[in-house]
Parts: sequence; C-alpha cells; structure tokens
Amino acid sequence: MPETSVKSLLNETTTVELSPGYEGANIGTIIGFKHVNYLVEKAVIEHFRRSGLPVGRLYEQHGLGFDVTDIDSRLQTALVVDDQASIAVVPTTKDGADALSFKVTITVERDGAPKKAVVSKVSVQLRLDDNDVRMLRRLPVPEGLEAFVTARIGGAERGPAAPDVSGDALLSGGCAETDEVLEQLTAGRNAYGWKFRIPYPYVHFFDRLQMSGYLRLMEEAKHRFVDARGISIRGLLAERNWIPAVTHSRVTLLDEALLEEDLYVVYTVEDIFKNLLYTSRLDTYVVRDGHLVQTSTGTITHAYGVVENGSEGRLVTFDDRVLAALAGQDAPTA
Repeated sequence: MPETSVKSLLNETTTVELSPGYEGANIGTIIGFKHVNYLVEKAVIEHFRRSGLPVGRLYEQHGLGFDVTDIDSRLQTALVVDDQASIAVVPTTKDGADALSFKVTITVERDGAPKKAVVSKVSVQLRLDDNDVRMLRRLPVPEGLEAFVTARIGGAERGPAAPDVSGDALLSGGCAETDEVLEQLTAGRNAYGWKFRIPYPYVHFFDRLQMSGYLRLMEEAKHRFVDARGISIRGLLAERNWIPAVTHSRVTLLDEALLEEDLYVVYTVEDIFKNLLYTSRLDTYVVRDGHLVQTSTGTITHAYGVVENGSEGRLVTFDDRVLAALAGQDAPTA
C-alpha cells in the first residue's frame, strides 16, 4: 500500500455521493435512522478506499477487520429514497488515540438548495484476526495504523453474578421474553427486555456482532417496547397515522458479542421532554463464566410524526395515553 495512504486517511477530507437503500424506506419514502447510519458507515468505508486502504484488502492481506465501534448521529432533515446525498468525511483522530475518528456530514438538496440533513461522529478500530486456521499469512500492519489495531474490541469488566437460567436453549435467531437474567436486568426500571440468540446474518468476520446488527436491535427494541405497552406501531398508525421519528441515536461497543451467544437486550425509557420527545437507553449483555458482561450501550431519541404524501411530515405532541405507556403508568380512564 502506498506510504501516503495512512497520511491521507488521517488528514484528507473525502466527499462521496451515495443514495440510501430502498429497504430503509419504511416510513412512506422517508429513510429510517438505521439506514441513515448505514450510509454514514458506507461513507467512512469509501474514505478508506479512496485513501488507498480498502477495508477488504486490509483484512485479506493484514488480517485487520474494519469495525465501527461508536456512531453518534443527529438527524436534522429526513432523507428520502430518491436522494442523492453528498457525504463529507472529515478525519478527527487526535494524537494518542486508539481509535480512528471522523465527522460525517450528509447534505441533500431541498427546494433547489443544499441542506444539512445528518451530522455524525464515528469511531473505528481495526480488529486483528489471530485465527491461524483462517489467516494463513498476514503482512505487517501498515505503518501508521498500529495504534488503531486491537486484539479485542472493548474488554468490559465482568459485572454482577447472573442467576442460573432454566428452560430449553434457544435456537439461532430465537427469542425469549422471560428468564431469571431478564428479571434481574429489568427489576425496578421502566424497561422492556428480551433474550436473543445471535444468528449468522447479524455478524461479520465469521463470528462477532457488528454495528449494523446493534442498530437493527435498537430499532426492534423500540417496536417491542411500545407493543408491550399497548401502543404498537401498527396500532397507532391505524388509529391516528402516527409513526415514530428519530432525531438522535448513538451506539457504543463495549465488548464483543459472538455468533450463537445469548444476548440480553434491555430498552429503558429515561426522559420525556415537553410531551414531544423521549430518550431511551439500549444496553446489551451476555453471560460468561456465570457473570454479566455488557457488550454495548446506546441512546435513541424519538418523537411521533404524521407523514402524508410519502414524505411530508410534521411532529405531534404525546397525549395522555401515550405518555402513560412511555412512563410505565396505567392509562387514564375516560
């Protein structure tokens, strides 16, 4: 790889034009937060490629797996399926850092003028694959990248002891809404949790849950929570044409979660602001050697909106029923 590649990666701005995936248009023609974050990740991958360090080659030649370990995105304007978004990736890595960092800005055209839609902060580490069966040879780490290579993502301290779990083991992709560990994790909290056996479609580099998998779980957690509280997404759409809208999301990896491990996912509502926004925390855990180990944490801020004609949206204020459901209180009687 050229000697200038790492210098370019750490210093030069890349601007790329990308369009969102059609799968992400689940709100009329508006792209959901998960696919917005996919665009951010894709832009950073393109920055690596244009710098002369394509992420596929980093793994194939050096055994270095590209992993987004933190993504923090604020959504200012909705993206729609027809957008050709201009995405600027600005390196922000500080001296002495053990992760590469970037500021990513997505700009779209509205009414004939550019409009800032999303601003994200992203951290990336290069995870060394030390499996000598899979990696028969490895070239040395490119000079200048050594500080950003890790033998393991995170490395969280083990938490409290976990109770023994009774019942049948889950199959890959299977879920359970009750067991002794979930009861411990959700006790005394305005939370909903479930257990999820990590399936192959959620992992990369053979065995570890990747950022996109956590984003999928964050989206699912919202749906499960409101469904459990009697204000399901389908229900509010049918009754009022209300749909969840995300203004901010963040996910941080704290440790590795592995293929076919049981992942405990806990979604906790923390703040409700002026009957217009609410912020929730998402935490995930595995049980290892009888103790809980936290593998990620994150936050997401939601509103409710009404979308008409595919992309014309406006926010609505929460009524008493929705407020009670979010707060874990009994719904008011008529």
